Amino acid sequence: MTEDAGVPGVDAPVVLYDGTCGLCDRSVQLILRHDRRGRFRFAALQSDVGRALLERHGVPAGALDSVVLVDGGRAYLKSRAALRIAGKMDAPWPALRVLGLVPRPVADFFYDRVANNRYRLFGRVDACMLPPPEVRARFLA
Repeated sequence: MTEDAGVPGVDAPVVLYDGTCGLCDRSVQLILRHDRRGRFRFAALQSDVGRALLERHGVPAGALDSVVLVDGGRAYLKSRAALRIAGKMDAPWPALRVLGLVPRPVADFFYDRVANNRYRLFGRVDACMLPPPEVRARFLA
């Protein structure tokens, strides 16, 4: 168990995502399809669990422009979160870890360009998706 064990259901890496972002919704669905072993848990940044994890790791609650990965007692943001998530998914996604050689400021620059335009490019959703029954337990309230 990680130090986040005090938050119910947090015994695995947790992907925190913007629950109203179309790109984030598609990304969660992609992770679900390529995480056949069920390693990841999910919570919207706007949820009570999401806010509690952000606070615990000193991430500003207003950081809704970034995916956050809480793993091993640490929080990873932006490009580093995305690359760590890819590294834990099923093949071929771990090959993207090589992009970790790109300096963080450069990688985050490109991450920010997409993040700042995500609603315009991918739209908004009115609410978080209702996960199918077979993966519902992986979503933290």
